[in-house]
Formats: sequence, C-alpha cells, structure tokens
Amino acid sequence: MSENTTRAAVDIGGTFTDFVAVRDGTLSLEKASTTPENYANGVVDVLSKSDVSMDDIEQFVHGTTVVINAITEREGEDCALITTHGFRDVLDITRANRPDMFNFRYEKPEPFVPRRDRFEVSERIDQAGDILTELDPSDVREAAAEIRDRGIETIAVAYVNAYANPDHEQRTRDLIADEYPEAYVTLSHELSEEYREYERTNTAVLNSYVRPIADDYLTTLADHLEESGVEGNRYVMKSNAGTSSFSQARQSPIEMVESGPVGGVFGAARIGEQLGEPDVISFDMGGTTAKTSLIEDGDVDIETEYWLESSARDEGYPVQVPVVDIVEIGAGGGSIAWIDQGGSINVGPKSAGADPGPACYGRGGTEPTVTDANLLTGRLNPEYFLGGEMELDVDQARASLEPIADEFGTDVRQAAHGVLQVVNSNMAHALKQVSLQRGYDPRQFALVASGGAGGLHAATLGRELSVKETIVPRAPGQFSAWGMLLTDLRRDYVRTLVRSFEPDAADIVDDAFASMADRAREAFDAEGVPREDIELEYSVDLRYDGQEHTVQTPVRSDGDRITGTAIERTIETFHLRHDQAYNFQLDDPVELVNLRLTATAAVSKPAIDVLERDGRLSEARKAERPVDFGTEGTHETPIYDRSTLPVEVSFDGPAVVEEPACTTLVHPDQTCRVDEYGNLRISQQ
Repeated sequence: MSENTTRAAVDIGGTFTDFVAVRDGTLSLEKASTTPENYANGVVDVLSKSDVSMDDIEQFVHGTTVVINAITEREGEDCALITTHGFRDVLDITRANRPDMFNFRYEKPEPFVPRRDRFEVSERIDQAGDILTELDPSDVREAAAEIRDRGIETIAVAYVNAYANPDHEQRTRDLIADEYPEAYVTLSHELSEEYREYERTNTAVLNSYVRPIADDYLTTLADHLEESGVEGNRYVMKSNAGTSSFSQARQSPIEMVESGPVGGVFGAARIGEQLGEPDVISFDMGGTTAKTSLIEDGDVDIETEYWLESSARDEGYPVQVPVVDIVEIGAGGGSIAWIDQGGSINVGPKSAGADPGPACYGRGGTEPTVTDANLLTGRLNPEYFLGGEMELDVDQARASLEPIADEFGTDVRQAAHGVLQVVNSNMAHALKQVSLQRGYDPRQFALVASGGAGGLHAATLGRELSVKETIVPRAPGQFSAWGMLLTDLRRDYVRTLVRSFEPDAADIVDDAFASMADRAREAFDAEGVPREDIELEYSVDLRYDGQEHTVQTPVRSDGDRITGTAIERTIETFHLRHDQAYNFQLDDPVELVNLRLTATAAVSKPAIDVLERDGRLSEARKAERPVDFGTEGTHETPIYDRSTLPVEVSFDGPAVVEEPACTTLVHPDQTCRVDEYGNLRISQQ
C-alpha cells in the first residue's frame, strides 16, 4: 500500500456515527447522527460530510452495533435449532452456578429459540471424536422440512461433542441444503471447537439469530460504498481486536458482537505503548454506554467465555467466541435520569439515543439526560456542540430536570449535580470491576479516556481511582474509529483437547496445532492474503490434574515445531503463571485443556506523529464562563481551543478544553499538560 493511501474507518455508536480518515499523516474527522431505522444511512451521511475523496480510500474498516443491538433489543430473526437426541433442553438447563444463589425469585434467561422450534435427531459422538451412533439422515430431512413449512429461515446445528469430530454437523448442512437450500445454516463447530455444549449451542443460536440482519446490513452497506466510489479493501472490526472481510463477517456475525468498543481498547493500548505507559485502563463514554477494559503490559486481554446481559443478579447469555474483555454499562451522554420507587436518582440504562436525543437537542426529547446535566452546570458550551453544528437548548434542558428538582425540593442546578454524581458513581464502579476487583492497583495505571462524553468525566473518575494520570488523546470523539485503523487482520482458533501434558504428547499437540494453522492459512487465502504475511502465535490452557480452572500459557516452541523440549519449557512457564495468578504452584501432573492459535496478517496503519505546534497559551484561550464544579464551587473558568494549544505546555485547573466532538474538564486541583503528541495529560496538583 502506497504512502499516499487513504485509510478510513467508520464506527456506529448509539447516538453518533464517527468517521476517521488518514492520508499523509493528516486526520480527517466527521460525525453524523446514527440512523437506527437503517444504520447504513448514517454511514452514507458521515461519508458525504467528509472532504475525503471516496475514490482514494484503499482501506475501509467498519465497526458496528448492528449485532449487539439486534440481540439486546430482541430484533433478530426467528431461528430453529437441530441438536442431538436428548439435548433439546440444553438452552433451558443452562448452568447450575447461577450468579445469585439466594434469590428465590430468580428466573433463568429466556432462550432465543422456543422449545417448539428445537428438533432432535439421532446421532452421537463421544468426547474423543468416535462415532457411537450414526447420523440418521431421515431425522434431518424431516426437521428441515418442518422448519421450512414454519417459515423459519435460519437454522443452528449444534451436536454434542461436535468440537471433537464435526462430521455429523457437516453432513447435516448438506442434507439441509437438499431439503431447504434457501436457509441460513450455522454449524456450532465452525464458531467454536471448545467443549461445554451449552455455551457452544447458545453461540450457534445467537449467530443464527442475527445472521440475516447482518447479511442484509453488510450487503446494503457494500452497495452504498460502491455507489459512493469506495472500491478499496473493506474490513469489519471483530470482537477480538482484529478485522475480517465483509464476506467472512456475513458467515459469523456473532464475532462482531462488540465490534465498536474494541477499537477504543486497542487504540488505548497503542497510545500507552507510544507514551511508555504499557499499563492503562481504557475508558470510552459515548452517547449510550460507557466501556472500560484493563490493559496490562500492552496486551489486550481476549477471552472466549463472554456473557451478554450478565450482572450480579442475572445470568445472561454465553458467547463462546474470542472477545476483548470489556465491562460495559448503560451510562452515556444520552442516558436518561429517573427516580425509582425508593425515591433515589438512577441513570440509565435507557438512553435517549440519536432520535429524539437529549432534551437540549431540541428534537422532541423531554426526559433528563447526562448531557442536559452537563449543559446546566456550564461544562458544555451550548453554541459549540459538534463545533457549532448543533446549538443546544438550555431552556429545554432546564425543563427536563425540573421534575427531579421538584421531587427533592431543590433547584435545577443541584438536581443536575445529583445526576452527574450518580452516573460518575456507576462508571467508577465499572472501572473498579476491571481493576480493584481483579487484584490490580489503579494507582499503577494510566486512564486513557475517549468518546464524545469521556473528556467531561475522565478527570473526575481518574481522581477517584487515584490513577497515575488521565490521558485524553487527540480526536477522542472518534477514537474508536481511529483505533480500528491500528488493527490487523486476525483470526483466533481454540480447540479442546483434554489430556495429560508431558513431553510424550509433543507429536499429538504438534499435529493438532498444524491442523489449526492450515485452517488459518486457508481462511486468509480466501481473503487474498499471502501466506508469507501470516504470523502464528501458539498458547495452551493448562491446569493441575483435578483442577477446574485453567491458566493460559504461551507455547515456547522450537521454530515451527512443538517438541518435547518445548513442552517442558511451557510447563515451567505455566508453574510461574499459576503462582502469579493463585499464589501457589504444585508438583502435580499438568493437564492440557485447550489449544489456542492466533493468526494475524499486518495491514498498513497510520503513524502516531509528533505534533509541532508552537505559540503562547494565551492564544488558545478563547473565553471564560462560570462552571459549577459541585462541591468545589463555581469558578470563572478559562476555555481553551484544543486545536491551538501549544505542545509541551502546562496549565492549572479549573479549565475547559473544547474541540468539535469532545469537551474536556479539568478540576481546580488538577494540572493539564499537552504532550508532544497532542495528548491532554491530567494529574493532581
């Protein structure tokens, strides 16, 4: 790819759709309202606002909330399940280890496939992959015919132990194609080769549930891109912080379940790496949600045990695909404040979204939101929202908060502070979930804050957690889209192989890894990636014999071979990692549970260049206005234009730094420094 290549990314959020393009090191940024009725329209809108020539875009990366929204809003397509005889109710049985053991009103999550649409067929394969009962083709044909007659267009196939031998699932797809060729068919082993039939079955079901919607969306978007003149390589952001082609994403859309947020996490990791801060906490607050993830030693943590809609009281739904470890809560600029039956203020998870949006947008919204509260405390400039593209209505914001003020017998300004205190508390709890509650000391981490609303709350949260410093990168309002441009093509493969792990197992382990590597190369071949560009990383999930939990351990191979010596070195590493995680190690035999292969292919990325901007601080000071900092009082606060702030300059709070897509708040007891890359770095005085 040439030096003059234009690389572009679009990230669809709950309120705004963000666009970032990089050409010759120059950033081009735009925002447009998200269009929930057809998300592709929002993409077209933001592309049309850009001054970038669509013909010049040679790399287009897209992150979308289409999949997660379809699941959370229950707007997917009806699907059917074909499974092994005797396992029809696995979606109802779920797991015994429910989160709230003493809740006598506990209800299990409602399956995405009702029992009437689950079909059993005769077949059985054991955990070693040996066939115990041959597949009965007539059972499959009858099930497919019944599904067709019911008008259900998408089918999940999940057989017990298919991870060990996929033959019956593959034959089932051929049989369905003969009986019902129009159906979308998902095979569980193609998404996950891990054991645990409930998790694997539910993953196949969710993929089937969203597949027609994702297929239609990506097809429509591809058509729009072609009409707009975008003919370059098109990639979709996946939940594992990698990208894939549109065609591959159509087959396994569940891998896009956290497509948007992971761009911000990956971008935060790269910012930390650039600044010599490998330990960072990513914090992204948009219009609908706030997302956070912990990055240790520059590594983004990726899990294959991910649960949607889970909480301290609710079990949620498992997704057994690689997903960046993210904690996400309903706390964004558009999150609605409300009073519960006990008379307490709550914020979220319901959001005003893009339409009608917060009350201050003047589009018909009447309920109070976080954005309305920030506006009434002077933190937002009503005449400079989105760089002046949208003027905010202070009177509408005030009217929306009056019911809360009346309920507590206070004024509107105090009601606004109550809303901000609650939402900050919610977000601080999420930040503690990924740090303190997992044994990490936030004081050893930097907080990298992004999102359109992130800068308004980052300094407050950073102070509460006592982080080393709070970093607000350049273009925070489009940071997730920018982070997408830093990712590579990536595929993760996990295969369960439970057996003893000793030097004698080298040939078996090596053969299994070789098979996984062949799958990865074939998948990249289909996307036109040269084999010499593919990099492979191997790891294993190990445990002491008799344990339940495992520790992921990198395999220290001898070149491309897994030898007995390599296994001995890997076991030594496992002992150290187990001691680090659980504070002890044993002399017991070590058992292998899962093999993991990560295949990546590098793509061109924008550089994080040093910013050359001289001048005086006074030249960036555009105005003053009173800002209410709550318990810190109201201060006449200088307002700075971020685009003209000179680098390597510091200034004390109180201060507000404005840019078109984000406003950053600096408290009276804090100092802000502009580093050589243009990042705002906030610390306590």
